[in-house]
Amino acid sequence: MTHKIGFVSLGCPKALVDSEYILTQLRTEGYEIVPQYDEADLVVVNTCGFIDSAVQESLDAIGEALDENGKVIVTGCLGANADKILSLYPNVLSVTGPHAFQEVMASVHEHLPKPHDPFLDLVPAAGIKLTPRHFAYLKISEGCNHSCTFCIIPSMRGKHQSYAVGDVLSQAKKLAAAGVKELLVVAQDTSAYGVDIKYQTGFWDGKPIRSHIQNLCEELAKLGVWVRLHYIYPYPHVDHLIPLMAEGKILPYLDVPMQHASPRILKAMKRPANSENMLKRIQKWREICPEITIRSTFIVGFPGETEEEFVELLNFIKEARLDRVGAFIYSPVDGAPANKIAAAIPLEIQEERLERFMTLQAEISAEKLAAKIGQTLEVLIDDFDIEEDVAIGRTKADAPEIDGLVYIDNATPEMIGKIIHVQIDDADTYDLYGTVVQ
Repeated sequence: MTHKIGFVSLGCPKALVDSEYILTQLRTEGYEIVPQYDEADLVVVNTCGFIDSAVQESLDAIGEALDENGKVIVTGCLGANADKILSLYPNVLSVTGPHAFQEVMASVHEHLPKPHDPFLDLVPAAGIKLTPRHFAYLKISEGCNHSCTFCIIPSMRGKHQSYAVGDVLSQAKKLAAAGVKELLVVAQDTSAYGVDIKYQTGFWDGKPIRSHIQNLCEELAKLGVWVRLHYIYPYPHVDHLIPLMAEGKILPYLDVPMQHASPRILKAMKRPANSENMLKRIQKWREICPEITIRSTFIVGFPGETEEEFVELLNFIKEARLDRVGAFIYSPVDGAPANKIAAAIPLEIQEERLERFMTLQAEISAEKLAAKIGQTLEVLIDDFDIEEDVAIGRTKADAPEIDGLVYIDNATPEMIGKIIHVQIDDADTYDLYGTVVQ
């Protein structure tokens, strides 16, 4: 008899990779993964615990799984706060924190004995993926060494720990061989790769490779797929990645969470506190690689933020003219030191500032996309809308789920997962519209 397991995956791309690891191991050992609660012998819930809304979503998911199935194993970031979960749901089978793969499997084995004859040939070489076949997240480290006052991730995921460079490259090669066209490199702090092991030399394919983000990117570039970098903390050595983008080795895309522009707020956040230097670096990056797309995220309404400091942020946005921007009102995450820095900004002021911020950025985004009209761009096709008869894809400037889309009229469903050339005919605030270049 084959045991059947349901799986609920919540949270960020790093958590999604954790889910893929667990699912791969489950499938390797012969467990069947099923999509419905009533089909499963037990359910694993991989939780998120970063902000209050994510915590509530995770708690609701645990409750739903218990109601619908009754046998639930909880893991992930919220699992680091086991008391919170157990106080609400004492009947869960076990609770573990993030990247606790062995502990999750041990709990599964305890409640559903490991099958005797695993069907290894049913597991793809690249493992079980939760993303479409043509793109995948490549996680290169765990944890974070920073102490940002608005964040509790280090307390949940621990200190920064880099994966062995050979293991990372081997996984990347498997993914490319399995048909992945785009690798999205992720970590809590991607540019810190190797710092914890003093950039020691590892080995892959019989040759020495330094455990450093630049060397890693140089090797990934040889796989012939798009390589996109996320969560880049702006260390000085990040400047050395820009020439790789200019040479077409990795995508000209840099995701740098800047969070704010006011020196005082940045200091209170324990973030780099010199927006003027950041502007100079952005200018330098664009000089080296004019095609570079810069994405960032910002927090408005941080405790103690004055109107003048918020205007500093708006002025930074006007001058930096970033391509892709996400913004959030400050969320008082339980346990974050920032909660005690100053009195909370009233919600109505936070929302008003967010609206002003996004209105400004929308104008910048629309202007930048309008400049692409008439260009022919490479587009990776993600999906096809049969009702609207349009393909939906992304350019090199667009990461999945967080950036813009390209809608293509004269494409076909067979193009899903392929990179095609598209002439851009129109644009709006965040998306492009075009036709396939025959």
